[in-house]
Amino acid sequence: MIRQFAMLLLAACTWGTMSLQAQKNDFFRPQQVWNDTEGNPINAHGGGILYHEGTYYWYGEYKVGKTILPSWATWECYRTDVTGVSCYSSKDLLNWKFEGVVLKAVPDDPDSDLHPSQVVERPKVIYNKKTKKFVMWIHADSPDYSKAAAGVAISDSPTGEFSYIGSFRPNNSMSRDQTLFVDDDGTAYQFSSSEENRTMHINRLTDDYTRPDGTFVRRFVDQSREAPAVFKYNNKYYMLSSGCTGWSPNEAELAVADSIMGEWTVLGNPCTGPDAEKTFYGQSTYVIPVQGKKNAYIACFDMWNKTDLANSKYIWLPIKIDQKTNTLTIPWMKQWNMDEFK
Repeated sequence: MIRQFAMLLLAACTWGTMSLQAQKNDFFRPQQVWNDTEGNPINAHGGGILYHEGTYYWYGEYKVGKTILPSWATWECYRTDVTGVSCYSSKDLLNWKFEGVVLKAVPDDPDSDLHPSQVVERPKVIYNKKTKKFVMWIHADSPDYSKAAAGVAISDSPTGEFSYIGSFRPNNSMSRDQTLFVDDDGTAYQFSSSEENRTMHINRLTDDYTRPDGTFVRRFVDQSREAPAVFKYNNKYYMLSSGCTGWSPNEAELAVADSIMGEWTVLGNPCTGPDAEKTFYGQSTYVIPVQGKKNAYIACFDMWNKTDLANSKYIWLPIKIDQKTNTLTIPWMKQWNMDEFK
């Protein structure tokens, strides 16, 4: 009798665990813990989203272990050891399967950009239709952030493993917070905080997306913008970014241009609602065009926990578009789903 009871109890516990793991997300809940399909918190910080052949892929900084503040630090450069870049896959943007660490740390080579002692941030991946390669760019830096370089890796598959090519300063200029954007004609660009983060550089890339082609422009000169997220709507280009206040939140800014390399006009803070002046305690990282829905975009932010970076959360919110005025806003929502785009 006791044995039967124990077996029933074990079965119930197993079923409960499986149910928890298999539980689907029906809503986006900004600032809350977001679990993957195995029931573990999603670990993909400073990330970007790639849509390829019916599947979304989320790449981000895989943060594990203790957060430290180096003894030599003169500013709040909290950090964790580099463990690599993670990848998650999804069909609906709500439920994400962990695909693994697709760009791994290199613990046995102190000179590698991927050594645990270094800095790997802001991974973004784009697909090159000509070469059939998936190309990842990262912010590759030294622990004191003096290297200020971009690193590149490539793969034959969106789920890796990615092979690291190396790092450089695009057009011999600093590159820290960065993102990638592929235009409708297949031309790719890297946006990066440069000149000690005072000015944004927009670097056009070579046909294989692995290097700058030598053409670039300086925009937002002396405006100290970082965390760029770029998207295209109604034949105009938009950039969401943050100010430079370290790990602490600040006011977001939206800018628009008729052409990527042209002049950009600052539109101001698109966020509305409680704590909008602090971007809801988040920092921009990417804007997702929702496939199959017209004029549907999701603004993605990291909610950094500077003293425990591995437990930083995410804030994903819909971008609301006033079709009459073409005004874009990002309202605070405690809970929402794709019905917002109907």
